[in-house]
Amino acid sequence: MTFPMASAFWLTFSCLFVSSSSLCQPPKSENPPIPGATNETVPHPGANPPEPEVKRIFGIIPNYRTFPTLVNYEPLTASQKFKIAAQDSFDRGTFILGAAFGGQAQVSRSNPSFGDGVGAYAHYLATSYADFVIGDFMTEAIYPSLLRQDPRYFRKGTGTAWSRAGYSIGQLFWTHRDSGGSQLNYSEVAGNATAVAISNAYYPENRDAGDALVKLGIQLGVDGVANMLKEFSPDIYHKLLHRNGQKGSQRSL
Repeated sequence: MTFPMASAFWLTFSCLFVSSSSLCQPPKSENPPIPGATNETVPHPGANPPEPEVKRIFGIIPNYRTFPTLVNYEPLTASQKFKIAAQDSFDRGTFILGAAFGGQAQVSRSNPSFGDGVGAYAHYLATSYADFVIGDFMTEAIYPSLLRQDPRYFRKGTGTAWSRAGYSIGQLFWTHRDSGGSQLNYSEVAGNATAVAISNAYYPENRDAGDALVKLGIQLGVDGVANMLKEFSPDIYHKLLHRNGQKGSQRSL
């Protein structure tokens, strides 16, 4: 497991082993979101969908396709799907992640033909960033537009930490149709598989079927970790703000 992936897994899976008063417990609300609920009206594509809760998780991870609930669901047009993919791809956080993954790849010398030194790192950074951009456009724009699937992540927001973790991982394989209802997430799997196939053009040492399957597994794993962060990060923010507020009150006494 790469260092960036290990850090992300630590952040998310730590939520599953804490008590009922932990970071992962959703804040109480008078009107909690209803997971999986949709309105009874016919969906109208492009009818001003709600904005995501925050643009970046922890100030780094792009979060343009995360939405708090399926209530009053409105599907996206193809242009809106491409807009989300562009926002995710060209956000500063994606460049930071590409730099981190590129650095790890250079340390492990995953492609010896890239060489060593600053020039080699530039090569690793460019290819790692390309992985993110191609993957984003395949899974969030091109395949969702062709298959009429919704690329957004809708938070569950309620239930136990384990049920929410299961839901977040499940969204890799199950998604929402533009016309309403759910189906297998062909866009996620086929999109990442296509991105891996394209990457063969710039990864000369990793072109056999085994390497491709490993890369596909890593891509799905990264997306699974991202889903868990999208699910739990609002609760972590809420808990940290609550704790900081309590400390501030105690200092003022």
